[in-house]
Amino acid sequence: MFKNKFKTAVGVFLMSFTTSVFAQDFKVVLDPGHGGKDPGAVSGSVQEKKIVLDVALKVGKLLEKEEGIKVIYTRSTDVFVEVRERTKIANREKADVFVSIHVNSAKRTAAQGTETFVMGMSHNDSNLEVAKRENSVITMEYNFKTNYGGFDPNRPESLIGLTLIQEQFIAQSIHLASKIQSFFTDDAQRIDRGVKQGPFWVLHSAAMPSVLIELGFLSNSEERSYLVSDKGKTELAKAIADAIINYKRQLQRAGS
Repeated sequence: MFKNKFKTAVGVFLMSFTTSVFAQDFKVVLDPGHGGKDPGAVSGSVQEKKIVLDVALKVGKLLEKEEGIKVIYTRSTDVFVEVRERTKIANREKADVFVSIHVNSAKRTAAQGTETFVMGMSHNDSNLEVAKRENSVITMEYNFKTNYGGFDPNRPESLIGLTLIQEQFIAQSIHLASKIQSFFTDDAQRIDRGVKQGPFWVLHSAAMPSVLIELGFLSNSEERSYLVSDKGKTELAKAIADAIINYKRQLQRAGS
């Protein structure tokens, strides 16, 4: 299983990672997916873009209480932000981590649980479907074929090259993703769908550890009720914030 294959990589990362980042603020870029003309997943009147923005803002408020963390949002209101601009923001800010927040949907209404993705080429059909759905947002952008170098979100073979830039950050990304899933499971009591890999455009050009979170399934009536509730958003936000803080502190101890 993909999660099990990560154990060695995470171990190597913890032994070898050194950083001088703690001489300055630890920068976290929070990326609420979709926005504006792009609602994301929809179920009745419930739209993904609103849920993920609410959760991201809650995460940011919690992180800002932690000394030494600076939070940057790719969007803090209901606006459309191009996919390529999201990681450009993170790169311009020289962020230490990039966290893209999304909500899932599936034809099978029984599907439920949280999952966190890192960049990679997956041969798993369900992982590819998630990536295709998230990548398809670029088709809403002006001149997307030119801006994205002819990339076609519906052709799996065109996704392979996207894995290259993120390879140097894979161990750190896995480590952060694993923490997020652990906090979701242990603290928020969510069903754990694991850490997975997928060819996501929004992750591939980020020059730092990067993850894409799927908070749950709008297509599942029970999870939809949880996702729209303030209780659900607060619990999920706290799990994400606690995972990032834990990740930062562990790096700080390793680098001290």
